[in-house]
Amino acid sequence: MRTAYSVETVRAAERELMARLPQGALMARAAAGLAAVCAGLLGRVYGSRVVLLVGPGDNGGDALYAGARLARRGAGVTAVPLDPERVHPGGLATLRAAGGRLADSVPARADLVLDGLVGIGGRGGLRPAAAALAGRIPAGAVVVAVDLPSGVDADTGEVAGPAVSADVTVTFGAYKPGLLIDPGASRVGAVRLVGIGLELPSSPDAEALQHADVAALLPAPTASSDKYRRGVVGIVAGSEQYPGAAVLAVAGALRGGAGAVRYVGPAADAVLAHYPEVLVGRGRVQAWVVGPGLGAGRAAEVAGALADRDVPVLVDADGLRGLDPEVVRGRRAATLLTPHAGEAAALLGVPREAVEAGRLAAVRELAGRYGAAVLLKGSTTLVSGGGAGSAGPVRVNPTGTPWLATAGSGDVLSGLAGSLLAAGLGGADAGAVAAYLHGLAGRRGAGGAPVLAHEVAGALPGAWRDVAGV
Repeated sequence: MRTAYSVETVRAAERELMARLPQGALMARAAAGLAAVCAGLLGRVYGSRVVLLVGPGDNGGDALYAGARLARRGAGVTAVPLDPERVHPGGLATLRAAGGRLADSVPARADLVLDGLVGIGGRGGLRPAAAALAGRIPAGAVVVAVDLPSGVDADTGEVAGPAVSADVTVTFGAYKPGLLIDPGASRVGAVRLVGIGLELPSSPDAEALQHADVAALLPAPTASSDKYRRGVVGIVAGSEQYPGAAVLAVAGALRGGAGAVRYVGPAADAVLAHYPEVLVGRGRVQAWVVGPGLGAGRAAEVAGALADRDVPVLVDADGLRGLDPEVVRGRRAATLLTPHAGEAAALLGVPREAVEAGRLAAVRELAGRYGAAVLLKGSTTLVSGGGAGSAGPVRVNPTGTPWLATAGSGDVLSGLAGSLLAAGLGGADAGAVAAYLHGLAGRRGAGGAPVLAHEVAGALPGAWRDVAGV
């Protein structure tokens, strides 16, 4: 599992470690790791042209010390300070002693540029002077960010103004949430973690599951299993206008690990034409999925599913309209809400742009307000647990492809997650596992080209096998 920690947590761990180390030892470790990554990217260090964009903080110092290491290997290193009066003195002296030089403007040509303008404590977009330096990065240069791209909020991934877009980000000691969450995540490029000996708490602020984590959560039948013991998921979806939503939600559910799928709605003929194994009509279920393609005027069906407080429910799409927080909070079984940014904005009473700019805050606010697990769909899908769990680690889905932004993709995801609920997973686990598998299936189905939602559903068994290692 990839774990990420807040700036406050990382700073505290750094202070504890520095108290036990000789002065400057921690920065030396960071600079050594940074220089090693840069050398690998350059391939041939001798004769290469390296530019350091140097801010007044420790990131600027890291860049200077790393630049000195490259200069000693024959690179031509030029440091461009944001403020010449506030340059890390030890780093500057070391760079000059190694043959590096200081300049007041960014050279027109460079093989590699180190972004050391703003550290992890920076808030808001780049100030005008820093933005001007970043704007002069030579075309074609490999841009390496020190700890995170300048202008990206380390705790949230928010980008409130101009920011650097890196090809590679070298982060020290621990991942930061802003490296994993959009819009900041889209600016970090490939992330390289350099260990510097930090001792971090067991509970992170954000986490990203990997294959092994998901494999441990996948439901698997035993010799004594039958279709009812494996779980039955009920799907309340589709309408005369949107029958395809029912078909796609059922497609996702059939591939989600439950033993049977029960469909309730007006699109039964379309569902059975595609999937004759589906049960039609009401009956006992271990979880409900309500909302995909319902259309307007069917709030009673949503309320009916939520009224059974002991059966897990996933609410998506049209089911989210006018959802009452008190009704959701009063349930005993798991509730999983799966909004996209527009639906989340409506639930929170804020503009869609506010959700897209602050995805981490939005998913936590929704989980706390409704006392439910929330899967916020988007370029970075986030899952937050309900109730007290909304203050715990938010799960960041690392899989997917932009081709998943296609009609019906979310219906497949809802059915898949609902089936995992019926198989016994909790709300946050069902959401995180479904998002992971759905993202893998999207990649497999797309193969770098447009993909249709039913093709994503068809690729789910292959994604499941990849994760399970079978």
